[in-house]
Amino acid sequence: MSMLDRAQTLLPEMSRIRRDIHTHPELAFQEVRTSALVADTLREIGGIDVKTQVGITGVLGSIGTGDGPTIGIRADMDALPILEASGDAFSSVNAGLMHACGHDSHTAMLLGVAHLLKQEFAKGNLKGNVRFIFQPAEEATGGKHQSGAPMMMDDGALDGVDHMIALHVDSTMPAGKIGLRAGPTSAAVDSFKAWITASGGHGAYPHISGDPLWMLIPIMTALHGIVARRVDPMHPAVVSLGVVRGGTVSNVIPAEVYLEGTLRSLDGDVRKLLVREVENSCALARNFGGDYKIEFEYGYPNGYNDPMVTGWMDQVITEFIGADNIVRDKGGMGAEDFAYMQQKAPGTMFNLGAAVGDKPRGHHTPVFAIDESVMPLGAAVLAETAVRFLRGQFKK
Repeated sequence: MSMLDRAQTLLPEMSRIRRDIHTHPELAFQEVRTSALVADTLREIGGIDVKTQVGITGVLGSIGTGDGPTIGIRADMDALPILEASGDAFSSVNAGLMHACGHDSHTAMLLGVAHLLKQEFAKGNLKGNVRFIFQPAEEATGGKHQSGAPMMMDDGALDGVDHMIALHVDSTMPAGKIGLRAGPTSAAVDSFKAWITASGGHGAYPHISGDPLWMLIPIMTALHGIVARRVDPMHPAVVSLGVVRGGTVSNVIPAEVYLEGTLRSLDGDVRKLLVREVENSCALARNFGGDYKIEFEYGYPNGYNDPMVTGWMDQVITEFIGADNIVRDKGGMGAEDFAYMQQKAPGTMFNLGAAVGDKPRGHHTPVFAIDESVMPLGAAVLAETAVRFLRGQFKK
């Protein structure tokens, strides 16, 4: 049987696991039940060394010959603070929590990969090692100083790993299609909080008051002009405001206006430029007799699919579903903390089309859903890529 055929036989088990996890979603660094399920399943498969509490609630599974190269395969496990309205029979029983991004399916597929690779190693024709990385806290930091990927890396999860591979379901792409591209795939994400301050005063006497709402007008103009006038047009970038808050009643000029925004970039120099220009924009308050304070939070780096590893996966996917079913993905300005792992070990993440019919089931929405029938394809691509890497079948 081909790898894809063998993966197809695992669909009932992958579906069972995915639905179990979906019914019991857990937020960042709270994936206690999910981690226990993962660890128990790996032990049941057998022949896999299992470590728990890696990066707080992460799980590592290792299989191999001890010598030779090592490839890592990653799945994320955390859910989102969303009240589910999907209508699925296995909907969340944890009020206000939902697997609305597909991490439940990622975990189920990687457990399927573990089954497949256990069978391959049992044949005795592989030399090298596979690291199964079940990561917590991709969506958020859960109140910690870092998200799950760097936390696991701090605990040695990627030590000795030569390359990384992963997937992400895409509920907007037709089921059975695969999105793949080399180069930048996701954006670096930073955020800022700013306070524009002045004396404030009585609304009837603006001429003797310091008005931060008035100062906000040139500041917002400057903020929204950063990408248009300060960033090279050949480099994608985003500056978006999500919060503008100030004032309480109509006849009082407030003493403070509060702002929050997000910054996205694909280039390290542009990332630094955005931070510098946001501060310059807020500093305009001083030209009008006010002041400002600003705080930046630096988030995930930009994702980058290694061209060599992407080429390996391209070969496997083409053989499985044909080149016509590969969507040459253009990437986006969303963020993904797999990017940390790609900085440590060159790797690639592909998007697995999993749309359900024609009804929109967008990520991070209460109605998110996927077509589970694509899970064998995802598991087979990951497993076959790992096998060919360990056999030395890919040219470097």
